[in-house]
Amino acid sequence: MIQAAGDANALERARNASARGAWPDAYAGYLAAREAGGLGPAELAEFADVAYAAGHLDVTIETWEQLHGELSRLGQDAAAAGAAVRVAMHLLFDTALMAPVRGWLRRAERLLDRTPVTGAHAWFAAVRAFERCLSGDLDAARDWAERAIETGSRSDPAAAAVGRVAQARLVILDGDVERGLELLGDAGTVAMSGDLDPLSTGVVYCEVVCALQGLAQYDLAEQWTEAMERWARTNAIGSLHGRCRVHRAEILRLRGQCASAEQQVLTACDELRPYVRREMGWPLTELGRIRLRRGDLTGAEEALRAAHRLGWDPEPGLSLLRLAGGDLDTAADAIREALARPLPVPSKELPPTSELRRAPLLDAQVRIAVARADLETARVAARELAEVAVRFESKALAASALRAGGDVLLAEGDAAGASVSFADAVRGWSDVGAPFETAECRLRLADAQRALGNLQAEALEREAARTEFERIARAPAADAPRADAAGPDAPGREAAGPDTFVLEGEYWKIVFDGRRLTVRDSKGMHHLARLLAAPDREFHVLDLAAADTADPVAAAALARAGDAGPLLDDRAKQMYRRRLAEIEDDMEEARADDDIARREQAELERGFLIDELARAVGLGGRDRHAGAASERARAAVTQAVRKAIGRLREASPALGDHLDRTIRTGTYCVYVPDPRASSRWAM
Repeated sequence: MIQAAGDANALERARNASARGAWPDAYAGYLAAREAGGLGPAELAEFADVAYAAGHLDVTIETWEQLHGELSRLGQDAAAAGAAVRVAMHLLFDTALMAPVRGWLRRAERLLDRTPVTGAHAWFAAVRAFERCLSGDLDAARDWAERAIETGSRSDPAAAAVGRVAQARLVILDGDVERGLELLGDAGTVAMSGDLDPLSTGVVYCEVVCALQGLAQYDLAEQWTEAMERWARTNAIGSLHGRCRVHRAEILRLRGQCASAEQQVLTACDELRPYVRREMGWPLTELGRIRLRRGDLTGAEEALRAAHRLGWDPEPGLSLLRLAGGDLDTAADAIREALARPLPVPSKELPPTSELRRAPLLDAQVRIAVARADLETARVAARELAEVAVRFESKALAASALRAGGDVLLAEGDAAGASVSFADAVRGWSDVGAPFETAECRLRLADAQRALGNLQAEALEREAARTEFERIARAPAADAPRADAAGPDAPGREAAGPDTFVLEGEYWKIVFDGRRLTVRDSKGMHHLARLLAAPDREFHVLDLAAADTADPVAAAALARAGDAGPLLDDRAKQMYRRRLAEIEDDMEEARADDDIARREQAELERGFLIDELARAVGLGGRDRHAGAASERARAAVTQAVRKAIGRLREASPALGDHLDRTIRTGTYCVYVPDPRASSRWAM
């Protein structure tokens, strides 16, 4: 029985912290209140939402599961069903494990069948609509989306808004793009109204942008991404910050700002890590696409392989990577397999297996087939891509189809026809605002002009393409410092105090408390410098360990991203085992119903969870106590920092004492300035 009392003071502090968005403090307060005397059902629901906002997805799901069980025993069927729907919703949106989602929806349905219509019915319909859509049952998904809208309009506007997004995506998949875009706009307007709770608002925004990205409606996607970003700065909770960043990275890549795009997606990996496992493949695949565009084939392969290890489908990225590396046969085999047998990896971030999802694969197949002189394969793929572009009325898909058609015509020897197609593709991509694709098409137009003997036209197109590629390569990251703002008197920066920490050649020149000293360079000194330059900022040890590489942010973030997150604690392992049991139940039902697609999907989910548990548990069932990369970095950074402080102490005992008091090491390292010292370090 859940006790309704608890520590009133701790609960009040927790609620105050939640009201101001101080999620870690709110989470700690609710934990204290629960340990002091338990939480009632209403407080448990509050705690579940706070845990999600604070980055504890497993605790969120576990708390809703607990609440479902307690309310069921109390005979409160409607409330128990609502808790079961919340479990299903988080499993759907944050884990994309369909088998457990179906199990929890069945529990909710049994309870809802004997209760009057409430908001829980509307949310049940909204979640069921997405579950059916992601499982490929589009007819049932349409019915459930309509129920969510109808029931939610009377009982829960947030559920109705989520149902409208589901309906819009289904209408688009049916080919009625105009109506689908109208419905997406309606749903987005509801999100902008401010009438929905933060989680529902974020889900609607994210779904609108996902639908537009999948449709290659990039102008509209950018507009809604900007609206989502404005809202997210002060309102987003949970995984929504990270998801918003990935959408921004997609737009930045399209606009030719690849350095900023990579920066955004790496930050997104950090923000998404507490919430997603398999879906980490989404930002990693985007990272691979960005790096491939930047010519970083090694980095692209690292990112795409990391996505694949998480059970994500990294195509067409891997095939295009093989094409760029000259391995045409492997590229052709991989893209053929991706088209013939797409991995049933459900994700609300991607269009379900459909013509829209095939479009980028078809584009890649044309490029690879033309490079191999396999014109029949190229013709078939280009023809299908053109049909998809017409069906979904997308300028970007039309430009992609024009370029593909031009590739086939030029390979067939029709340079005049290819020239027309490439010129139209140039105009199409230019209208979309995609400079990289525009430059690519200019190069192909130059090839066609050369085949026609128009050498002056060829030269003009090659020069225009070269200029655009150089501009894209030079584009800095959004927050890169300006050359004229690097000194101590730069705008927004306080004047340097008397204490300095500056590297000159192979030595650090340091001034502390009026005393000058010189210390030879070392890794530990670099770590100290980075910490001193950012007081109170916590640095993960992987960030510090990677600081001296050519691409430190990428090296650190990818090392963590590719590892699928931290090792599992006892709570997480128990939850994974519960998910495995739910998947086994779903597989039994699929076998009984002779539902092959559902069984294959469940088998993939079971394999993913088994791999996750295997990574966390060693031989003989012993826990692995730390991730290899993080643990090695923690030990190395701690040793290097402490050694550097020891050398500084030899030269200045006062400085050594100061750093001992203010530098904290561990998985996260931080410099916490001594309140007795008023000056800041000049670096």
